[in-house]
Parts: sequence; C-alpha cells; structure tokens
Amino acid sequence: MYYKIFFILSLFILSNCTLDTTINNKINKTFYKEPFINKGFALIYNDDLFQNKIINKKLDNKSFILLQTNLIDGTTVKIKNLLNDKYTIAKVTVDSNYPSFNNSVITTRIADEIELDLDHPYIEITEIIDGSHFVAKKTQTFDEEKNVAAKAPIDDINISDLSNTDNDSTKIKKDKKINKSNFVYIIKIADFYFIDTAKTMIDRIKNESSVKNIKLKKMSDTKFRVYLGSFSDLKSLQIAFNDINVMNFENIEIIKND
Repeated sequence: MYYKIFFILSLFILSNCTLDTTINNKINKTFYKEPFINKGFALIYNDDLFQNKIINKKLDNKSFILLQTNLIDGTTVKIKNLLNDKYTIAKVTVDSNYPSFNNSVITTRIADEIELDLDHPYIEITEIIDGSHFVAKKTQTFDEEKNVAAKAPIDDINISDLSNTDNDSTKIKKDKKINKSNFVYIIKIADFYFIDTAKTMIDRIKNESSVKNIKLKKMSDTKFRVYLGSFSDLKSLQIAFNDINVMNFENIEIIKND
C-alpha cells in the first residue's frame, strides 16, 4: 500500500518537474531571446535598382515590406526614422542581395509613412519577437495600414547618393536638406563585456584587414565598444564601412554620434 502511494507521488513530482521545465523553456524562448537591432542607412526601392542588378528582387512600392539579409522571410520588424522618431511595422521578404553599406531596402510606402528624409535615410530596424506585447498591440494597425497602402498610388523615389544608378527620371521633390554639421557617424563593430576581449578584436582586425584607425571606448564597467570614426561625410563613411565589411562581422551598425 505504502509502495503504491510512494509510486504515485513520485510520478506526480516528476510530471510537475517536466511541466515546469517545459514552461520555463517556453518562457525563456519567448521572453529572453535577444531581438535583432540595426541602425544604418536604408536604400529606398525603385525599379532602376532591380533593372541595373544592384538588388536582386523587385518590390511593390505600395507595400509594407523590406529586404534585410540578417532576418528570415516573414519576420515582423519595427522601422524607425531616427531623425524624427516616427515608425511603422513591416515584414521581411525572401532572401535578397543589395549593397552591403545599406542595412535594408525599403519601399517608398514605408519611407513616406515615417517621413524619411531622402537625403538622410537613417533608420533603426528592430525585430519583433512573436508573442510580444508590441506585436499584439500593433498587428491590427499593421493590417489596416496594408489595406490603405494597397489602394493608394505612389511614385518611385530615387536616391543617387546610396546607389550606382544615374537615372533621375523619377524623383520626389526633397523639401529637407542635410545640415552637414549634423552628419557625424561612427561605425560600431561590436560591444564586449571585457576590455581584454575588445583589445583582442582590435588586434585581429589590424592583422586581417587594411583597417588601422580602430578605436576603443569604455561605455560602462561591463561594456567596451570597438568602433571606427567619427565620419562627417557620406563618402568617407561608405569607404570605411566597405573596408571593415570584408571581415564579415554579423551585425555592423552605423550610429549617429550626437
């Protein structure tokens, strides 16, 4: 009799442990996954980019979709204009190729929605983890925006500064001009918990690339940043980015140095 009671209690305890482990694993996957975040310059889609093979996919410029090589097809993201804090929701489409300097290719609908300065298309892309409060709150808004976008015509935007196209046949009038004194950026290579690890990374970059002007900044007691810059013009920023990009770091960011 006592043996049966002990056996039943043991099964009950083991079941609870298994259930707790399963729940904890689900909680960890749901709440502790680090979302992908990247700050950089977007490339705004136009058909010339596709026809000249600068990008490999044609986009519908009335849609809320983007090309982003770090994220898989169907990923929901928040796209934020870092110059005015306006944002919208979009989805990543299939695997794509585009200039490595740009952190994404976005449609003109997205650029219009966040009032992007076409001379200065500086954005932040944040992956939205499934099941997050933000997704639940914004899904209906996103669906409504897609319906409105599908009915509204929109012209192409061509940004010659960030592509190799010379076709100026379709441009939207630019009301804003870049204040050159505000164009100051750094290229963040990575942040590290330990200064010795950061110094090791600097040595590796110097040994394996032509990049020499690498800097180290203490952000806090447990955060040390390896970066390049600062840069006060687009050309020098692009050259430095392309130089460091040959090392295929996972998530290089361009950060405004206010």
